[in-house]
Formats: sequence, C-alpha cells, structure tokens
Amino acid sequence: MDAPVRLGRKGRWTMAGIAFAIVAIFAAANTHLVYVSLSSEPDCVPHLKAPDHGGKTFRAAGSAC
Repeated sequence: MDAPVRLGRKGRWTMAGIAFAIVAIFAAANTHLVYVSLSSEPDCVPHLKAPDHGGKTFRAAGSAC
C-alpha cells in the first residue's frame, strides 16, 4: 500500500487559500441573491380577484394591487 501524500507548508497554504476562495465566492453569491430579492418589487400582473370554485384557475393569495 502506498504511503499517504504529505503536503508541505506551501501546499497547506495553497489548499487553505483555495478553500477560502470557494467559501468567499459562495458567500458573495448568496449575499447578492438576498440583496436582489429584497430590493426588487415586481409589477402588478392581471389575476383573478374572486375565488374560482371550479378549481381550473388560480388567484393571488394576497394581492398587493
């Protein structure tokens, strides 16, 4: 059986840097998604105002228009 590969000091810092970069990119992407979702407000779209008792169409749960 082969011996496990040992990383030197430079290899450890390289792996730590790569791991930090991955976590930083993931955090930045999620922060951007939260910012966009909180800062955007979609326009009103036409929808049913009264409930449809036939169950074939849907209406907004809580209309803001």
